[in-house]
Amino acid sequence: MGLIRPPMGSARRGPRAFAVALVAATTALALGACSLIGAGSTSDQGGKNVVLVTHDSFVLPKKVIAQFEQQSGYHLVIQAAGDGGTLTNKLVLTQGDPTGDVAFGVDNTFATRALDANVFAPYDVTLPPGASRYLIPGDDHRLAPIDNGNVCVNIDTGWFADHHLAPPRSLDDLVKPAYHGLTAAPGATTSSTGLAFLLGTIGRYGDGWQAWWRKLVANGATITDGWSQAYESDFTQGGGHGPDPIVVSYDSSPAFTVPKGSSTSTTKALLDTCFRQVEYAGVLTGAANPRGAEAFVRFMLSPTVQKALPDSMYVFPVRTGTPLPTEWAKFAVQPQHPYDVSPREISAHRDTWLRQWSNIVSG
Repeated sequence: MGLIRPPMGSARRGPRAFAVALVAATTALALGACSLIGAGSTSDQGGKNVVLVTHDSFVLPKKVIAQFEQQSGYHLVIQAAGDGGTLTNKLVLTQGDPTGDVAFGVDNTFATRALDANVFAPYDVTLPPGASRYLIPGDDHRLAPIDNGNVCVNIDTGWFADHHLAPPRSLDDLVKPAYHGLTAAPGATTSSTGLAFLLGTIGRYGDGWQAWWRKLVANGATITDGWSQAYESDFTQGGGHGPDPIVVSYDSSPAFTVPKGSSTSTTKALLDTCFRQVEYAGVLTGAANPRGAEAFVRFMLSPTVQKALPDSMYVFPVRTGTPLPTEWAKFAVQPQHPYDVSPREISAHRDTWLRQWSNIVSG
């Protein structure tokens, strides 16, 4: 889980998104026993391979990966497995006989599905300062928090100034007539960013979330397939200079809309509209190289990797005290009280909520 690379998971959150798509997830289930792409044998180098199963947006500098290999003595093999939802489903389908040793990229919207299926084994890794607050309740030391980011409504501040219109400040404002036809949002069934936004509205409105979405659709909101289309094509500050000055993106996105030589950003994240995504890493049950898997989890929590995360994957580190890039420290402001839906509640109701949401936006 902005990037202008997306932040947590889009293309990936390119200002990431954490793309969970019901469509993609269904496809993954239909594929069943299909193997993950890019597989490598852990016996290729005398058991020295560590096979990482991850989402398509996993990126770390080559020098950082080289540091892991030099320090641990293992060779890292990376298997891309689609977006976060597809990744989780593939891990469930191969539970007990995994195609890798360690996984990274399962987030809090799908974590309990993986935990209930015993996809992950207990690990022997000490969490760094600050990380424990992101643990999944009842996970029994199986999923280590690695990064986090918030899906938030973003606005083009200049557009509102030029049009002499007071910008929106909350989710309540988005359904007001003054903002008719000004909002672009990725779909909840086709994007992890969109799913996180849906969960944020559920956290805000409870049982009233469907009524709010009906009002948003009636107010002319543009619903896109994913973050990239919403931000890069429909948003006025995107590469396509689209028509919509309001877009669902990330809390880190304003750090990427600072013109060269300027000390201000041209966009702003509305911090009263956010839902937090957390990504995890864990040792896979039945891994051929569990020690190597633990070494990789430990490395992902190290100061070296935590410092590299903002520039590499456009997400915030979980390790307290990790320095942020200059632009992030000033413009990537995180909300103090993002909306929350418990992982257990998400697991119990996710499919129903997605069907209800789909009926609303397609009706």
